[in-house]
Order: sequence, then C-alpha cells, then structure tokens
Amino acid sequence: MSIVRAALSQAAWTGDTESMIVKHEQFVREAAAAGVQILCFQELFNTPYIAAVQDAKYYASAEAIPGPTVARFQALAREHSMVLILPMYEQEQPGVLYNSAAVIDADGSYLGTYRKHHLPHLPQFWEKFYFRPGNLGWPVFQTAVGPVGITICYDRHFPEGWRMLGLNGAQIVFNPSATKPGLSNRLWELEQPAAAAANQFFVAANNRVGTEREEVGDDAVTFYGSSYFADPRGNVIGEHGSVDADELVIRDLDLGLIETVRAEWQFYRDRRPDAYAEIVAP
Repeated sequence: MSIVRAALSQAAWTGDTESMIVKHEQFVREAAAAGVQILCFQELFNTPYIAAVQDAKYYASAEAIPGPTVARFQALAREHSMVLILPMYEQEQPGVLYNSAAVIDADGSYLGTYRKHHLPHLPQFWEKFYFRPGNLGWPVFQTAVGPVGITICYDRHFPEGWRMLGLNGAQIVFNPSATKPGLSNRLWELEQPAAAAANQFFVAANNRVGTEREEVGDDAVTFYGSSYFADPRGNVIGEHGSVDADELVIRDLDLGLIETVRAEWQFYRDRRPDAYAEIVAP
C-alpha cells in the first residue's frame, strides 16, 4: 500500500472517562467518513493527564490491555476497517502499571502493546509516581497499512528509540504526547522532523489541548496541540493542528517516498554500529 491516509486526534479532557471515550468513538466515525485508514489518539487518551500531580487515587484509572476499552475500539476498527492506536494507562497486574499504547488492526484484531520507556519526573510531570518504565522493547506492528512503530511523548528526546524502530522496519512512527509550553515548543518543531529525516520514515506527532485545572488544580498544564506529520525528508506535511481546539489532523502519506529517500541517502548502509559501543555502556 503506497498512499496511506492517516489521522491524529487532539482533544481536551471532558471531565470523566466515559465521555472521553465517547468523544474518541466519534473521532473514529469522523475519520472513517474522511477515508482514514489509521488513527492515533493522544497520550493517555481516556484520562486526564494524571502526572500533573501525585495522587494515588488515579491508580484506579488504569485498566488491562486488552480490556473493556480496547474491546470497544476493536468493534469500531472492524466496522470501519481502520487501524487504531490507543495510548492508555495500563494495569498489567495490581501495582504494576505502565504508560502504554494498544494497537488494533483494521480487522479488529489486537496486535499488541508498546510501553513508554522514558519517564520524566519533575513538577507537573510526575510520571515515575504512576508508571514503570516500558519493558516490551521497540516493537513494530505489522498492520493493514504497513509496519508501524510507537514512541510516547518523552521518548522522543532520546534518538536511540527512533533508530531502533527504523532498524526494526517501521515506516510510520507515532508519538502521542502531553506537552506543555516553554522549553518544549522549540523541540516540538525540531525533534520529530529531525527523527523522520535521520531514520527516513514518516513521523506522526500529536499533543493534547486545554487546561485541566478543574481536575488537578493549580498544577494543571496548558497543552498546546499543534499536532502534525513529518515525511522522510524531514518536511512537515501541511499545517500544524490548532493550539487550543479538538481536531482531527488528516494527511496522505506516500510510503513509496521511503524507498526513494533511502536510495538518495544511504544512512542505513553507512551507519557504523561497531563504533557506537560506548554510548550504550552502563
């Protein structure tokens, strides 16, 4: 499949999990009407961004993957022949919790899960209070639209993950995020296009919108949306999404461009893993 119509959603917290799920079910229907073949939701799509505070009550919002929420979207994926990526708070077992993303293929089958490797731990991003570091490696999911990889938010600051996904055969890498203004704005513009060019694949990056003050008080982050796609040359495809509104960002990705770019710049041929041992030394 050469041309893939892909979508990213960005959404504000509604105030409760069920209405957030319903909002994203509607995103799927809207995307289907637009001919979308693969859709990725934002980080922790059906909860608030809980890591703005440290509060044990939010442990209860984690759920099994696969589980009830995944099952709801499996039915929608099957109905609309759409690949879906669901970033969620995962409970593997009581007390063993991860920041994860479930992948559902276009026939509704559950393909597997990615677990976020890199966890920030600083004011308004207390992720180590809630999550264990990911332990499932850098899987590439063989979907109906092609091989897909995932990184989650803070993972994007670490180039090794992008390269692992490229070496594992990913052609589109999704980076669902929850990112606030400040230092991250410039990196949001730079990192994903740079990763796309360095690894010669498509990158799709989405961010939440809104301020969740009613949920977490004065520690609430104002998320700035600006979701976008970058191609294997590092070019942004079309415009960024809104900075403050719910939106589906839809773009057509020509996967044939990957082979063209890799023939022009032989990064995979010319890399020197034998020379890099020191960077992975403990």
